[in-house]
Amino acid sequence: MTSAATSPTASETSEGKPSARESKHARIPILYVILGVLLVISIIPMYFYSAQVEAINRDRLKTNEMLLQNTVTWSLADDLAQHERSQRMMLANLSSAIQVASGGDIGEKNIESPELRALLENFVSSSDEIAYATLLNSEAKGISAGRIAPDAFLQRELEHAYTAARDGRVYNGQALVEGEGKNARTVFLVSAPVQYEQRFLGMIASVVDLQFLIRRLREVSGGGLTPYVVDSQGRLVAAANPEFATGQDMKNLEIVRTFVDGGNKAQLAETREFNMSSGSEKIEMLGTYSPVQSLNWAVVVQKPRRDAYRGVYEMQRTARLLALLAVLLSIGVSIFAARRITNPLSVLTESSRAIAKGDFSQRVHLMSRTEIGELAQTFNTMSEELEHFVEDLKRAAEENRALFMGSIQMLAGAVDEKDPYTRGHSDRVTRYSLLIAKELGLPASFMETLQISAQLHDVGKIGIEDHILKKPGSLTEEEFEVMKTHTTKGANILRPVPQLAEMLPGIELHHEALDGRGYPYGLKGEQIPLLARVIAVADTFDALTTNRPYQQAHTPEQALEIIRSIAGKRLDPKAVDALMAVYERGEIRIQRFTIKRPVSSAPAAAAAAPAPPAQPTPLERTRV
Repeated sequence: MTSAATSPTASETSEGKPSARESKHARIPILYVILGVLLVISIIPMYFYSAQVEAINRDRLKTNEMLLQNTVTWSLADDLAQHERSQRMMLANLSSAIQVASGGDIGEKNIESPELRALLENFVSSSDEIAYATLLNSEAKGISAGRIAPDAFLQRELEHAYTAARDGRVYNGQALVEGEGKNARTVFLVSAPVQYEQRFLGMIASVVDLQFLIRRLREVSGGGLTPYVVDSQGRLVAAANPEFATGQDMKNLEIVRTFVDGGNKAQLAETREFNMSSGSEKIEMLGTYSPVQSLNWAVVVQKPRRDAYRGVYEMQRTARLLALLAVLLSIGVSIFAARRITNPLSVLTESSRAIAKGDFSQRVHLMSRTEIGELAQTFNTMSEELEHFVEDLKRAAEENRALFMGSIQMLAGAVDEKDPYTRGHSDRVTRYSLLIAKELGLPASFMETLQISAQLHDVGKIGIEDHILKKPGSLTEEEFEVMKTHTTKGANILRPVPQLAEMLPGIELHHEALDGRGYPYGLKGEQIPLLARVIAVADTFDALTTNRPYQQAHTPEQALEIIRSIAGKRLDPKAVDALMAVYERGEIRIQRFTIKRPVSSAPAAAAAAPAPPAQPTPLERTRV
């Protein structure tokens, strides 16, 4: 290249725009610190609420977190793609202007013309993101303008770009670091061929400053979320964290390795869980990448899964520390400045603490015309949006739960409607089960699982033929074997739904007996989950007190005496005692029996007498 392509321009040396911009940022770092503190404090309530949601339903929170990461990565990837398209359009416009100004001739005589130089300098000054631009003719001679001088690495990129231009191709270079220390900038090269009537005239290339990308990454970072950008080889392009260096190999992270291994197939965003090594410690992470196909890059965000539980306290400590540092720094500048800054900060801190405790209606009232007053207004807007967002989340969660429970009840109702003699059976078993569990003092989480499991305990009867299910009399051995499959059928129907995994034991095992004579697996004693043991007692009670085509309903007292006689043999004695206590208090009222039967009926006698599993007792054949 000629000396004209590497020498600084007159406008760059005389005006000194980069140094003026840097000095402007250097004068107000405290304001950025205060703004950062307020941003963190405003995010704390969202994370606090997220922790509460996760305690209720971890799967739902995980889905929301994945959606958030997908949104963040997609937004950043879209910004990058738009910037790349914008640069391409600017290069195309510049190429057209060069062809017009040069008359299609940028040979050795015209390449250094004032018109072409002015076009190049105006192109560089038109955007803060363009750090350097060069125009080369077909003899690889040309002119340049910009705030930086290409080093050896950038010169090599320019050579690759020129080779691509001769082949009629555009070129996107790899990310490089220009300068040292505070003046270091992450840049990458974008180039395009200059052609006139299918004839190669030269190449126009620009070096894009990626500071805009670093600012966007910093905007979305926080709360444990770490964003960065990698290229197709897994090397770091840019990151919000200054500890990461451009060009650093990130393939040690599984989320990055997945993108690299995908190659050109990585066209859609992907979210996955992975482990990240930090010394000898392995940290469980959740990460998402979104590819930027025009650049063959990917935007990646990752977050430790444990941050959702302890982020509130860490952010509170960080907020207090930053507030204290801001006050101390203000005092060091001057007492007057400290009073002007400390008092507004105290108001902001107290308001932020109120929001952290759940008072989303808190607002900041500051009579200040300085930047701090503007910051307070921004804080109020964010708090209002946060309040609306939290209310929307609560409302959506309640609607989703109501829809879910309604669907469960409709499914159970469909099973009950298949046999008119068992209509309402699932609802009654659910009510009895919850009363028993409440009497046993079981926790709310167990009660929620029990409610759904009891409602669906007979869902497998959908797969039982009507001539067996509705048979008006005792079942044959073969028919009873078919009837017994409703437990495993029900579990198999619901097993593909991950959210119902905790409910499957109550559905599949509610006909197991403590003495091992139950089905489908013949489990004994503590091998049977408590969920199934509670449902078994409620299910047996409803079966004994309900009119069936093969039996008349017992009175509640008769049913309880029968159940007491098989407590410890078939049924859990504690659950039986709880049922009796509930009935004695009058919390269960039954008025649907029509014929009183002696307690010493066949079901009780058969239940008390030992019998081999191949010959089930009448009570065991009761189609509950």
